[in-house]
Amino acid sequence: MPPATEPSRTYDTVIVGGGHNGLVAAAYLARAGRTVLVLERLARTGGAAVSTRPFAGVDARLSRYSYLVSLLPRKIVRDLGLDFRVRGRTISSYTPVERAGRPTGLLIGGGERRIREAFGRLTGGKQEYQAWQRFYGMTGRVAERVFPTLTEPLPSREELRRRIDDEAAWKALFEEPIGVAVEENFTDDLVRGVVLTDALIGTFADAHDPSLRQNRCFLYHVIGGGTGAWDVPVGGMGALTDALAGAARSAGAVLATGHEAVRIETDGRSAEIAYRTADGEGVVAARHVLVNAAPQELAALTGDPAPEPAEGAQLKVNMLLKRLPRLRDTAVDPREAFSGTFHIAEGYEQLATAHAQAAAGRLPSAPPSEIYCHSLTDPTILGRDLVERGYQTLTLFGLHTPARLFAADNDGVRAELLKSTVAQLDAHLAEPLVDCLALDADGRPCIEAKTPLDLERDLRLPGGNIFHRDLSWPYLQEGSGRWGVETRHANVLLCGAGAVRGGGVSGVPGHNAAMAVLEAE
Repeated sequence: MPPATEPSRTYDTVIVGGGHNGLVAAAYLARAGRTVLVLERLARTGGAAVSTRPFAGVDARLSRYSYLVSLLPRKIVRDLGLDFRVRGRTISSYTPVERAGRPTGLLIGGGERRIREAFGRLTGGKQEYQAWQRFYGMTGRVAERVFPTLTEPLPSREELRRRIDDEAAWKALFEEPIGVAVEENFTDDLVRGVVLTDALIGTFADAHDPSLRQNRCFLYHVIGGGTGAWDVPVGGMGALTDALAGAARSAGAVLATGHEAVRIETDGRSAEIAYRTADGEGVVAARHVLVNAAPQELAALTGDPAPEPAEGAQLKVNMLLKRLPRLRDTAVDPREAFSGTFHIAEGYEQLATAHAQAAAGRLPSAPPSEIYCHSLTDPTILGRDLVERGYQTLTLFGLHTPARLFAADNDGVRAELLKSTVAQLDAHLAEPLVDCLALDADGRPCIEAKTPLDLERDLRLPGGNIFHRDLSWPYLQEGSGRWGVETRHANVLLCGAGAVRGGGVSGVPGHNAAMAVLEAE
């Protein structure tokens, strides 16, 4: 990355935080002819959407935090002329299980015939497959109607309801806990669990939580691109943020890394932003300020009352393998099983038990997680030598591990959780995972784990919450404003994941904040 440019004194817009949403906003505004400064605390832009080489002396460039793309509108890629591509996965998921003393599982992907046969193999009948078709036909129709609204001014609740035009779908997704729909539509415990997982990624909730936070999480996981597909970023997630930084810079935006914003003072018409660097402090002025950070950071910068504390609930593990492990279920090729989402300990009852244990202050006895292999779909993240030797990556995302569980001993609990999570995977493998791990230049296994407290420390995610706070419904709510990015200060906007319609690698809050600025002028 080029060295940071020293800020001038005055800009049309100052953006606090150079994550992907801040870069989207910077590129849009600079292309519209506005002077733009991005203040980024870290030595590089990208936030959680970066690619790094975490293992010493190993040429593997992994998506270290965020890792799949679904919610990024193609409109943003086209508008900004980004050199960025994604690849679809032919396999959606594989979920192993032992039944009647033998290993089996559910492989979803490879065409309708194979999926139908896989359901029959697991359940012995047609009913669950037919229910699956009906249920995801319904979510697909909702996705087609809802996804295009994400880059438009917020619709009212009733406008969105009319747009969806399906009262049964509205009730299932927007009014009743998602557990009701799961239990009404499916009978097999494993199938129920596979459906429910989309409601729990990064969200600590039970299937029947009356807050419906699990419903909001589910909605955002099934509407991406108007289809709900989750794609692999070619070149890793850093390819996106590198392209965004290039687009912003080429349009004239100034990207100042190593510059930490520490205070925003505003009268609603103009603002001053104080920052500090390794060499000292400075102040810049702007007509508009966009904050690509959590609501807690926004409150700290403006001196406003802090919002409710946020809490993350996930374990992120990055691995490099010498080879993919063999499976106990010999009917499935490991290259297919790991190319989609490989569900571990995610049966419906297992998820409920894990949530109850964590809510009671204990680590889940069978930690649920999901895994996928980026390099099977996109080998460009590995050096040529690693590809020729058959090396592969694995990314694991663990559920139901709230930050509170790590408060007393983050390092010790991380190690304990990683061990038990790997044990759950090993139960479905024909060889231990440790036998497949590559070694770094110092002879250490290529595996790293990040808890919510690690993410809070490294990225300032409040409580390690990957969404910055609970996800919101994608419609107008009290105080949300026209675009969902407005704050109590007329010229200060929130363009991070904590905005309405934030969360995930989408660029939507960045786009919407830029549109709000351009409308206001």
